[in-house]
Amino acid sequence: MSKQQNYNRRDFIHNSGQGIAGLGIAGLAASSTLNTPRAAVAGANDRLRVALVGCGGRGPQVAGLFDQRQDVDLVCIADCHSNRLEAVAKKFPRAKTARGIREVLDDKSIDAIINATPVHWHAPGAIAACEAGKHVYVEKPCSHNFREGRLLVEAARRNQRVVQHGTQVSSTSTIRAGIQLLREGMIGDVVEAVAWNIQRRAGQGRGKPTHPPAGLDYDRWLGPVPEIPYHDAFLSGWNWQREFGTGEIGNDGIHDIEYARSGLGVEQHPTAISAIGGRYIFQNGAHFPDTQYVAFEYDAEGSGHRKVLRYEQRLWSTNYPYNCDSGVEYFGTKGKLFLSRRGKLQVFLDRNQRHAVDVPLEAQNTESHIEDFVDAIRNQRRANADAEMAHLTAGLCHLGNIATCLGRSLKFDPEQELCLNDDEANRLLSREYRPNHWASLA
Repeated sequence: MSKQQNYNRRDFIHNSGQGIAGLGIAGLAASSTLNTPRAAVAGANDRLRVALVGCGGRGPQVAGLFDQRQDVDLVCIADCHSNRLEAVAKKFPRAKTARGIREVLDDKSIDAIINATPVHWHAPGAIAACEAGKHVYVEKPCSHNFREGRLLVEAARRNQRVVQHGTQVSSTSTIRAGIQLLREGMIGDVVEAVAWNIQRRAGQGRGKPTHPPAGLDYDRWLGPVPEIPYHDAFLSGWNWQREFGTGEIGNDGIHDIEYARSGLGVEQHPTAISAIGGRYIFQNGAHFPDTQYVAFEYDAEGSGHRKVLRYEQRLWSTNYPYNCDSGVEYFGTKGKLFLSRRGKLQVFLDRNQRHAVDVPLEAQNTESHIEDFVDAIRNQRRANADAEMAHLTAGLCHLGNIATCLGRSLKFDPEQELCLNDDEANRLLSREYRPNHWASLA
């Protein structure tokens, strides 16, 4: 991380690392169509050749759904943990194996990658894939920190690559139908969205220093992260460590924040962020909150009034609204709409009058999200959870964590992507990277 305190977004771009320096600044209103010549679109006329990078729990699940498709060949599986790699390779015997992402990126026959690595590799791996001419299905959150999200947007635009963020709610029919009702004015002007993620999950602390387990190439696993001693909680609990993860807001809460933001109708960053929270219940050394409340305020975007998005997180409870552990309530000038990725939708008009709507109910659907990704590649368009939308949503998680960590409100400039008059907060928009590592973004 730069030691300079007074910096701006142009400095971010200018000082970025190999393959990233000199990025152009793409406008948020850019066309949704990719301009790549048809003949240059990988897999446009043939079966899409896909590689899985990351053989943890989520990676094999997503890869299995890709492998079921008649228009996709899963041709490669990569992981720096040989034991995991061997176990997953048995499930996909037709795929070759690789010990790391660089081998995948160097293979010109591969059209797209599934990036299911730990979060500290999400943006570096996705950006490198775009630079190598490959499309990317990147698990959530798309970035470890705010700055990485902007660099991913620029890499996707510059290389005309399709990026699909692993927020499958963006392609789930019930979520899309509910958002359409909001945009049609079912409850009037939508002014506020309240998202929640309530479950009992302690998270893991740092653990005890020890040697890396047999089969793990720890240096490759760290990648662009500065060298730190291995702890026995890293492989299973990396999301709870600031070096590697983003906590529960970026792990699971991001799904609900995604459709809260979309239903609220905002396609810019917020201008004010306030938060409280911390480790209220589980004192186990994890870095991220088990209790977190964040409010994001947006300036008017043609509607004549400001809007607010609120996020609630309680990781020590099993009591939640609508008997639903995750969901969003939208409050409009003429009513309220409840929507959940668990396949629930309810509409209430003035004075809580229940209003019936004919919408098929479907829980979050990864198959539809993959279908959208493949179709976007073949038809040279942006995916439902394109890099730009991913950055807007993941950015809320990062800003929420910064405000919670600092214990104070932030004023934010959506255009410059900087906190106003707050050097300490601005330093937390990025991170420190390992010097001279090929995937470092600093």
